[in-house]
Amino acid sequence: MSSPWVTSQPAGLTLGDLDEEQRYTRFDHLQSGMADVWNAMRLNRVGESVVVLPSVTLDRVTEGSGTMTQAMEERFLFLLLLLRQPRLQMVYITSMPIRPTIVEYYLALLPGVIPSHAKARLHLVAVGDSTPRPLSEKLLDRPRLLRHIAELVPDRTMSHLLPYNTTPLERDVALSLGIPMYGADPRLADWGSKSGCRRLFAEEGVRHPLGHENLHTLEDVTAALLAMRAREPTMRGAIVKLNEGVSGAGNAFVDLAGLVPAGSAAESAEVAQRVGAMRLESPDVPLDAYVAKLAERGGIVEQHVTGAEVRSPSVQLRVLPGGDVELLSTHDQLLGGPSGQSYLGAKFPADFAYARSISAEARTVGARLAKEGVLGRFAIDFVAVRRDSEGWDVFAIEINLRKGGTTHPFLTLQFLTDGRYNADTGLFRTPAGAERHLVATDHLESPSLRGLSVDDLFDIVARHGLHFDQARQTGVVLHMISSVTEHGRIGLTAVGESPADADRRHRQAEKILLQEAALAAGDGPILV
Repeated sequence: MSSPWVTSQPAGLTLGDLDEEQRYTRFDHLQSGMADVWNAMRLNRVGESVVVLPSVTLDRVTEGSGTMTQAMEERFLFLLLLLRQPRLQMVYITSMPIRPTIVEYYLALLPGVIPSHAKARLHLVAVGDSTPRPLSEKLLDRPRLLRHIAELVPDRTMSHLLPYNTTPLERDVALSLGIPMYGADPRLADWGSKSGCRRLFAEEGVRHPLGHENLHTLEDVTAALLAMRAREPTMRGAIVKLNEGVSGAGNAFVDLAGLVPAGSAAESAEVAQRVGAMRLESPDVPLDAYVAKLAERGGIVEQHVTGAEVRSPSVQLRVLPGGDVELLSTHDQLLGGPSGQSYLGAKFPADFAYARSISAEARTVGARLAKEGVLGRFAIDFVAVRRDSEGWDVFAIEINLRKGGTTHPFLTLQFLTDGRYNADTGLFRTPAGAERHLVATDHLESPSLRGLSVDDLFDIVARHGLHFDQARQTGVVLHMISSVTEHGRIGLTAVGESPADADRRHRQAEKILLQEAALAAGDGPILV
């Protein structure tokens, strides 16, 4: 089988021989084949494959640890559930080898598939580099390993790269493998920056908080806040956000309560003092490092929206290769951290009280992104505020042109049940018509959890029935399993028949895991 977008490369040509313009020319040619690959999916054809690249290539203020990088890469092992397609082959790449028992755990979740048959179609590739650098960067440093991965692709006309996010690094991996990438063109990344989001919201008439974008210094932030106070003199707080911050880690809170009146002679000095004393969401980040990152990449400041009740819903959408936009799901995000800006988990679906409102705004944004040429999954974050008993106000705050914290719980549910979310009803139903809800977290954390091994976790799951029951289509699925021993952290998704049932299962799983961890941490007898 041949396709016009699959071409032979000149002998000896390498990425290093191509400048940026030449790389994008070849990338555009590869991407032109994504529609053919998409149309061939799920047709049970020999040679169909996918290369999973869970590289967390995001701008961070400080470096993380290698083990947490590995855990984030393993967060997307739910994609192994795609192996329920009987001829699909998968290449899954990680920095370090995945424990065999973790792989077996996910393969055992496959409905109607012999695990050994699925395992034979799974190719696990480990770079052997535990540094916290992006996985894509590690791969590009190893051309021989990239050639090995290319050899694992049975037919390039029926394969694609599935990345976590898309940067020039992931583009270069796609070029090295000769397969298209199901994700947004890196040249469109500005639409996913905080400044780009605000510009798009303004151009499309999507309601968003008062603020300013394209800021690079604390003086810029101060000037923006003075202009904002001129419009909203009673504003009591504002959020500074780095353009490419993720999960709230690039945010900082500026307390504006108790300032002199707007327009006063002392206002500028007082606002500048408050900006210098802003509280960073990541407590381990020095202010000078934050300021340096603001100067390098830019950021925004926006009003801290408050009310009698504030929630943080999001909407997931995707743009298909043909340009169609699909609304996939709504979530209520669970936030925490010093000022409530850090992503901890989510509930699905979002409260119906505002699900339709955020869905309508999301469709507007999705249509614009499709027009700009965006491909693949993305999410739009909102703030929903109830100021009185009459209803909710919603404000769009971010566009994430990548997979995120709500992606893996929802797709886990979808792959396990074959169900679908209906934006009109605001409900997810299985093919049999049964409702399903979920509560998920990436942050079940306790020092006592470090006393558990990965095998201990699976023993606890077995003894307490904390598994996903295919017959009932309810239960619990663990993720980020490898981070338990060093970080005392694990993720889980609890699926139930109702919001209350999902919440009960989630709380029960957390309680059991923490109780078992406490027992494991207790002093044992001295053996003499």
